[in-house]
Amino acid sequence: MIQMKIPLSAPDISEAEIEAVAEVLRSSRLSLGPKLEEFEHAIATYAGAPFAVGVSSGTAGLHLCMLALDIRPGDEVIVPSFTFVAAANAIRYVGANPVFVDIDPVTLNMDPGQTEAAITKKTKAILAVHSFGYPADMDALLTIARRYSLLLIEDACEALGAEFHNQKVGSFGDAGVFAFYPNKQITTGEGGMVVTHHSAVAKKIGALRNQGRYETDDWLQHTELGFNYRLSEMHCAIGLVQIKRIENILTARETVARTYHQLLNDCKDIVLPPVSIPQGRISWFVYVVRLQERFTGAQRDAVLKAFASAEIGCGRYFAPIHMQPSYSAWRSSYFLPVTESISARTLALPFFNKLALTDAQQVCGLLREACSG
Repeated sequence: MIQMKIPLSAPDISEAEIEAVAEVLRSSRLSLGPKLEEFEHAIATYAGAPFAVGVSSGTAGLHLCMLALDIRPGDEVIVPSFTFVAAANAIRYVGANPVFVDIDPVTLNMDPGQTEAAITKKTKAILAVHSFGYPADMDALLTIARRYSLLLIEDACEALGAEFHNQKVGSFGDAGVFAFYPNKQITTGEGGMVVTHHSAVAKKIGALRNQGRYETDDWLQHTELGFNYRLSEMHCAIGLVQIKRIENILTARETVARTYHQLLNDCKDIVLPPVSIPQGRISWFVYVVRLQERFTGAQRDAVLKAFASAEIGCGRYFAPIHMQPSYSAWRSSYFLPVTESISARTLALPFFNKLALTDAQQVCGLLREACSG
């Protein structure tokens, strides 16, 4: 892998996280110990949900939500195609069918009107994704879910700390999932967390992540068909330090986003993301711009090549799921014009807590040059 002069993302790890891991390594408990319980409590408190269950990744969390909420083969789950593939994969893991809907052209989140129109007798749930840390329209989606007696799951893997009407995302639906991969707002290296208001859901997910064992089971007793989706004490130790720093982290990321906005606000070749939300908060995961409609996908790809040549990170967030090779069976069933148009023109710029102003200026200068070329 080429070492970038300016990477697309970079974790923010301090000496406190390193010492926290060393402390765990000096102990005799490396898994299913006090750090896990402490981290679960910290995330539950922060997110505003009574229960939280640590898991090995956001993907694992989404998978276990499907199982704990009894989504079965043949059920349909409505999900945007403009998101990371794990959201749809989790639906397929349990034999259910992802039903893709188009997105709002401003927020890039699932369109509530398209969501309601996609409901059939087989629909069991809505999987709402808070794309790039911008909150989905939870008022509209909750109203739809209640009107049709559907489950509502929040994929908040990119959105820890985001707020909709001053309530933190992840706490609206039947379950919410956060992820802590190194490019996320806070990281545990690998890891995820499910939050819920339902004690039975939390207990079942707790069992499923640990080979199907409930807390009342003996070590070699397996009540459920479970998985090894545990989150280690070392990961939790990192997360505990990170969550204590989260307000500073979110503020730093917002500062970087606003810096980009100021540097690019007069660039007529691109559309900038919104920098605020009424009565809410964006939790900046990435900073994604898109080329104007007059640009083609090939021109976007030429910009990506220019960044690669300059050894500056840049990504195409997201390639539509329904157009992925692993979803070839779905491709002919969907035409999502907003998703397909926007995804062909998106560019994720280098984005992390400690991105220097001089680096941001270099990124923006290259973007302008590449677009005009």
